[in-house]
Amino acid sequence: MAPPVSPWTLSRDDFDVVTVLHRDPSCSISVIIPARNEAPTVGGVIDAVVDWEGLCDEVIVVDDASRDGTGDVAREHGARVIRREHSTGKGGAMRAGVQAARGEIVVFLDADVLNMRSDFVARLVYPLIANPSVQLVKPFYIRPLHQMPHGGGRVNELVARPLLSLLSPGLEQVRQPLAGESALRRSILRRVELAPAYGVEIALLIDVARHWGLDAVAQVDLGIRRHRNRPLSELRPMSEQIMRVALRRYGIDLPIN
Repeated sequence: MAPPVSPWTLSRDDFDVVTVLHRDPSCSISVIIPARNEAPTVGGVIDAVVDWEGLCDEVIVVDDASRDGTGDVAREHGARVIRREHSTGKGGAMRAGVQAARGEIVVFLDADVLNMRSDFVARLVYPLIANPSVQLVKPFYIRPLHQMPHGGGRVNELVARPLLSLLSPGLEQVRQPLAGESALRRSILRRVELAPAYGVEIALLIDVARHWGLDAVAQVDLGIRRHRNRPLSELRPMSEQIMRVALRRYGIDLPIN
């Protein structure tokens, strides 16, 4: 059996800012940030995005039934805000953002990143601009855990990558399948559907690899990513949602408790 194709993996040095800034004018970029009760951090994420003047054509924050003023903070920092009064999960918020967005390239960002840098979006979109065969770009990074320099991404390492290794050998080479950051061509969303809740990222990765092959996936090094680490008690239901959605992609439907 032939070995699985590897995703295109770019290091920190594999980046050409000129290619990104001088892209075809029709290649517009929409940044979508789903956010639920992320008022302390969403402003910094937006500021980092707009620091690259002229790169992004629009920044949309989907205020997913927040109760802490997330939407107000996002407006103050220059984002267009879509308010959802009733949350149906992260996947639903991402779908709402896509429906409102106009760009040919769609970039999803998490709202809880503490060290968002202005080059994150440029690095995510670069493979799409440089290589027409790439459909989806995921990041990889070092994830600190509390005061430790490593150890974050527990669900990623203990659930997502082992599951992909067993069900779709080769796909576990994507180092951060659950990363909330991603860039993709709008055209793929006409063929794949964003899954609900926390399973949205792994389902999108599986669907793209199935339709276009693993070589249509690229991953880029974004250095270190700091965000709010969730307590262990919140990781079990998140893991269950991820496993349920992923297994369904392989024809395994589990009963709902």
